[in-house]
Amino acid sequence: MVAETARLEAALGYRFQQPERLIEALTHRSAGRHHNERLEFLGDSILSFVIADMLYHRFQTVDEGQLSRLRSTLVKGETLATLAQQIELGDYIYLGSGELKSGGKRRKSILADSFEALLGAIYLDSNEATVRQVIARLMARQLEQLSPNMALKDSKTRLQEFLQGRGLGLPDYQVANISGKAHCQQFTVSCHIENFDRTETAVASSRRKAEQQAATQWIEWLTTAGESL
Repeated sequence: MVAETARLEAALGYRFQQPERLIEALTHRSAGRHHNERLEFLGDSILSFVIADMLYHRFQTVDEGQLSRLRSTLVKGETLATLAQQIELGDYIYLGSGELKSGGKRRKSILADSFEALLGAIYLDSNEATVRQVIARLMARQLEQLSPNMALKDSKTRLQEFLQGRGLGLPDYQVANISGKAHCQQFTVSCHIENFDRTETAVASSRRKAEQQAATQWIEWLTTAGESL
């Protein structure tokens, strides 16, 4: 186990005193009885509190509504899945055979949940100050690029302004699929930006929401690539 997880602990910047905590955090429900859902619950709350505290002290003139929106950009599943990918968390997650065969190690929801479980495990293995340091280190780029203006503009607007500011072509949103009955339809929307030769795809309960989600995914990809939006 030590050899398998040493690289992950190095990426986290934290070495577990109780290795069984780490194993539990990495165990998906499909893999056994001692799974990570309780740790996920704890980690979700810890992350929300730590980010709220950081934002409260950093942006002292920003109101509650803006602070909530800023926090949402940092703790949402897409952001956490991106962070999980950066530390190659999927390589270490224990899955049942069904989830493993269906690509669970790459599924964003599983990555995000496991990331939260890791934070919960670190907290139990150490203390609040330590898990705060881990969060600050792993989310350093996202925190550095955060600004109050982000809370005032939606993702499509931010993405368009970024592209226009660099003289690049605008995003092309297309509805790729509509599924489900009339009262519970799901819209699959693709967002292509020719200059990057890349497409992001999102699924939501309305076209507008799917477009916003696709734009959000673009913003997260650009941020990971080192761009400042």
